[in-house]
Amino acid sequence: MTTSLLDCLTLELGAVAEFLDLLNQEADAMVQGRFIDLPLLAERKSQLADKIAILRRHRENKQMTLGFAADRSGAEAASAAGGPLVQAAWRELQACAAQAHERNHANGVMIHTHLDFTRQAINFLKSSGRPLYGPDGSHYSGAASGNRLAAG
Repeated sequence: MTTSLLDCLTLELGAVAEFLDLLNQEADAMVQGRFIDLPLLAERKSQLADKIAILRRHRENKQMTLGFAADRSGAEAASAAGGPLVQAAWRELQACAAQAHERNHANGVMIHTHLDFTRQAINFLKSSGRPLYGPDGSHYSGAASGNRLAAG
């Protein structure tokens, strides 16, 4: 009993820890302005989230075969019945999942802040009612003909 539930918890913990690492990479990319890295990180996060869901279902099925509910209370009861190693693995999984949840929320805040800033910048640029640059790359500035920024 203990070994197979412990194996389930260990695999799930490894996947959640990997997910937390991706979230930290995502935060670092945003802080460093490496927005080009975000699509690949998002794809890897999505794949890992699917894997975590599969591992969670596998653990929940294992809990049910041991006579416990598939929910959190069942996991608590199963870990208590499984002994100190299973209890420690369950607590570590819960702690890592809580860290991932907090980091994911913080990353979401950073993303929305950046999007809001970008929207405000775009709205400011559009507020004059005419483009800042002409088709030839000349910058419109008041009544002057503009400064040529691109050869054309």
